[in-house]
Amino acid sequence: MSSTAPSTRVPGTRRPRTPTTTAPAGRAHALRAALRRAAPALLAHVAVRSAGLLVLAVWAHRRHHGVWPLLAAQWDARWYLGIADHGYARTLGSAFDSNNLAFFPLYPALVKAVAAVTPGSRASTGLGISVVASLVAAWGVFAVGDRLHGRRVGIVLTVLWAAFPVGLVQWMGYTESLFTAFVAWALYALLTDRPLTAAWLAVLAGLTRPTGIAVAATVTVTALLSLRHRFSARALAAAALAPLGWCAYVGWVGLRLGRWDGYFAVQRMWHNELDGGRETLLRFRDLLGRDSTPELFLVMVTLTLLGSAALFALSVGDRQPLPLLVFTAVLLAIVLGSGGVYFPRARFLLPAFPLLLPPARYLSHASPRLRALALTTAVLGSAYCGAYMLLVWPSAP
Repeated sequence: MSSTAPSTRVPGTRRPRTPTTTAPAGRAHALRAALRRAAPALLAHVAVRSAGLLVLAVWAHRRHHGVWPLLAAQWDARWYLGIADHGYARTLGSAFDSNNLAFFPLYPALVKAVAAVTPGSRASTGLGISVVASLVAAWGVFAVGDRLHGRRVGIVLTVLWAAFPVGLVQWMGYTESLFTAFVAWALYALLTDRPLTAAWLAVLAGLTRPTGIAVAATVTVTALLSLRHRFSARALAAAALAPLGWCAYVGWVGLRLGRWDGYFAVQRMWHNELDGGRETLLRFRDLLGRDSTPELFLVMVTLTLLGSAALFALSVGDRQPLPLLVFTAVLLAIVLGSGGVYFPRARFLLPAFPLLLPPARYLSHASPRLRALALTTAVLGSAYCGAYMLLVWPSAP
């Protein structure tokens, strides 16, 4: 005989529903667990960037220079603040390096929106957004490394990303931290078979920086190739959705200027055009083979570019997952193939953290002494390069 009691539900009443808080509670628990797992990487990121900030502060004090203006209100940060204050230009103009339509809209829109509901200046708001975004980005970098090779590799990868030669930009009023956050979590979404999540992140990346097209290409290529194994409406939708952010802004600039190539005309006014790498090779030749007194910052940029190309070759040899290889390949092609300004190209590669996976894997298995020595050297080198970049180098990072 069954021991189950007969139903006593009164006719005409509804069966009690399962509490709706179960799913949110489960998601909150999973989020807390993921945060605890990532905590050492996030603390390491903060420590690395704090070390860089300390070196900058001491050096700036000796030069009687304030730190806050350097971080929050100079160079590109000034352009973004201008967009937040006054909006975009309506004409192309004839002056070089002067049209703010070259700068994508999401970051200044966030600065304007957040500043409207928080105290402080828009410059402080922009800096705060970048710092918070850097933590989100560091979490995503760790998540990718942890997913592929375990927790230790994820932590080392996060430290290496924080200690990038121009890593100080992560805590400036620039878009690199926000963009890297979208990149890292889009790649993680692809690695965990969530193409629509990756596509929406690609849309946001495409509204943040010109190189957002690399994220869109990664999502689209990965989604389309997945159709070879099985048809998926989600993958097909992701492939179509991913480029829309970048295309929307480029199309809007064209409409605003009344010409189909409006955005590219703006980029030409900033001396930015693709030339297949000719200008890059000429700069390599001049800086490494002809200039007897090359600028130290430009030498650092050159070594970063060459090192990134070598790390990409190692990444291919390691057979990294397709999304990572596609993203770094497209980003490297854009940066190395550009005939435009040379000095910010190390910064342009800051979101290419998958290139750091080969050294992160090696160091994670190295002796503790070697690992500590290598990471300490990277952190101190990054701190010096960051301070030099803002206090000695006379142009933008």
